Amino acid sequence: MNTPELVIRPYETADEEQVIALWRRCHLIVPQNGPHKDIALKLQTQPNLFLIGILGDEIVATAMAGYEGHRGWINYLAVSPDFRRRGIGRQMMEEAEARLSALGCPKINVQIRSSNKSVVEFYESLGFSTDEVVSMGKQLR
Repeated sequence: MNTPELVIRPYETADEEQVIALWRRCHLIVPQNGPHKDIALKLQTQPNLFLIGILGDEIVATAMAGYEGHRGWINYLAVSPDFRRRGIGRQMMEEAEARLSALGCPKINVQIRSSNKSVVEFYESLGFSTDEVVSMGKQLR
């Protein structure tokens, strides 16, 4: 039986419900992050960097990248629990990195909850390392 090849393309409006369902399965939605709002905001800035990974007709992965002229960022990297450990996360990151690099981005940052050891290990396997910085945030809305 042939395994379908992962197709990576930019997000389309019709993807919204499948994407949010995936994020819920991956436990990426927290009370302070409204997924509909986050998607709407991303579509206003660099929508071509909001990537969707599809196997067959199923959305199995996402990566929301951005570049503000100094650093690139990755948010909402998600791979369906049913499709993990098949290289899909790596493929999504390779595509995001290629698109950011094409924009002249010199470095990519990610923020990971320190309790999420398996995700830290995943990014380390891709060549990421811990920066000696303090990550801070301030809610504006």
